[in-house]
Amino acid sequence: MARLCFTLVILALALLVSQSNQSLTCTSQKYINKNVYTNCTDLSYLNAYLHWTYNTTNSTLSIAFTAPPSKPEGWVSWSINPVKPSMISAQALLAFKHKDNITINTYNVTSYADATKWGTKLSYEVWDLSAEESNGNITIFGKWKLPEKTKMVNQIWQVGPGITDKGLPLPHDKNLDNLNARGMLQLLGTQSVASPTPSPSPAGLVPGAPAPAGKKKSASTRIGGRISVGFYMGLVVILGSLIVLEI
Repeated sequence: MARLCFTLVILALALLVSQSNQSLTCTSQKYINKNVYTNCTDLSYLNAYLHWTYNTTNSTLSIAFTAPPSKPEGWVSWSINPVKPSMISAQALLAFKHKDNITINTYNVTSYADATKWGTKLSYEVWDLSAEESNGNITIFGKWKLPEKTKMVNQIWQVGPGITDKGLPLPHDKNLDNLNARGMLQLLGTQSVASPTPSPSPAGLVPGAPAPAGKKKSASTRIGGRISVGFYMGLVVILGSLIVLEI
């Protein structure tokens, strides 16, 4: 009995370490160019993360967005939409890997159906754009000039399989993770990336995507992680008591 309890304790500890590592994914990231950001948020879908700093003095938003593309030669994108959290009107920074090189482009998304009509000039001023790859992830760096007194922005993030010969992104998957990858980034006050915002329009960079159906995944991943860690810690205490009693 003591041996069985000891084995269960080891398994519980392993799960506890796993849960702790997951909750530290965002803060454990390091960037080659040594940028420092005030805020770090685990986004709710697509294994994506956002580091960001908002300078209220000059209304500048500095971001580092990290996500794994859906395929090795795929793309990742982070957008601001000045109208609503959806594809139409999204002002996108999109980076992709091609022959071991990382390229970053800008896209003004004006259509669900025809990416060839997308513009390349954004409605925002952006600068210091760059991208890098590390451990299968692509990180986009950039700075945005926002209107004065901006308190929050609609954000859309996305990943896709590749780029056409004309430099346009191939459509991403149409699963719920892709379609729900959107929300509001609160810049002032309580730091938060809101839960995906309900909208009749599909999100992301995909032509003709249907509106998401069914329940949406909770954006409170950190809360869930803390609950799981607490559960496993309690389990360790109980099983440890059983070992003591058995001995």
